[in-house]
Amino acid sequence: MEDIPKEKLTGSLRRGAVKKHVAAIHVSGKLTLLQRKLSNVLLLNAYDTLTQAASFQMDARTLCLMVGYNSNDFDTLKASLRGLAETVAEWDMLDEAGQQEWGVSSLLSYAKLKGGVCEYAYSPALAEKLADPKVFALINLNIQRRFTSGHALALYENCYRFHRTGSTGWWSLETFRRLMGVEESAYYEVYKHLNAKIIKPAVAEVNRTSNIVITPEVRKRGRAVTDIRFLIKQNPQLAILDLDDGEGLRRAPVYDRLRAMGVSDRLARQWMLEHGETLVGEKLDYVAAQSGVKSPARYLAAALRDDYAETPKEPVPPATSARAQRLGRVRDLAASRTPTQRDADKRLFLARIEDLAARADFERHGWMSALNAQAVFAFWEEIMPGAFEEL
Repeated sequence: MEDIPKEKLTGSLRRGAVKKHVAAIHVSGKLTLLQRKLSNVLLLNAYDTLTQAASFQMDARTLCLMVGYNSNDFDTLKASLRGLAETVAEWDMLDEAGQQEWGVSSLLSYAKLKGGVCEYAYSPALAEKLADPKVFALINLNIQRRFTSGHALALYENCYRFHRTGSTGWWSLETFRRLMGVEESAYYEVYKHLNAKIIKPAVAEVNRTSNIVITPEVRKRGRAVTDIRFLIKQNPQLAILDLDDGEGLRRAPVYDRLRAMGVSDRLARQWMLEHGETLVGEKLDYVAAQSGVKSPARYLAAALRDDYAETPKEPVPPATSARAQRLGRVRDLAASRTPTQRDADKRLFLARIEDLAARADFERHGWMSALNAQAVFAFWEEIMPGAFEEL
């Protein structure tokens, strides 16, 4: 399966990894594979404003793309969202004052699909827990797309957060069955069945698919297995998939230049991830060559956003002709969409273009592509009927 095309995403969706609260990981064992992937992508989309916004939106086709679900069968997507709303998240942990806190909430307080957009929300209590930066695991979304088993993905999530210590520590079989979502099955109370149907297949897929290699060990009381743990080490063959926790970016010369300019650590790493080190370096050189810049960091932000260059771009001619007026309307319509919707719009349009020259022209000029003008107008008329009526 191909990686998520990061160059076609914006904002938080370009990070490739989501900070997932340990409480959410521990209680989501009963989720199907698709539900587990959806929960991670939805959390990534919402993470930056998790405790500020009451609800979140994401283009439904982008959502399908990021979980590796390429079907137009939205009934399956609806069923998976329904499952998230019906799944209970439970946490039992120490609060900031050192007091034990127990809580319970549905994973999603609601979800709805309308006009090709998925809208959803978390309960305030769960959002607060999910946003807690002190206790989390990083889930790589390109890795999760490769999983074909929900049990394997659940095992990966529960093991990866211990990759720095090299072991999960001992779990009772009762706890492990709960993590795998099979605690209510009498069949899996027998370790032989649990090992043959859950543990061995899941371990094999984690080792084959992910950036870690895990080895199960068991502890017995007499002849009965009572506890299990997993030893963890890096998978050398898939090390390229390893998560970037920021240290690699912080060692880059471009990062030092950004920090010297006064750009925050988080924003510096975000720009490097979104635009690439080479482009950020070019824009730094551009800003340095300008005179009279009062706020270099703000100027750099504008340069990255609007693609400033030494050779000024040709100004857009006044919208006098009907064609120019339509192009101006397209530009305004595209700008009014959210970043996620804009990504989806471009992908949907590109999927309709078969001619290689036309595709290349659109990839270079976007909605202002001369070779695709008529197709662009037809596309936006389909997206927003009546968009050009008064022109």
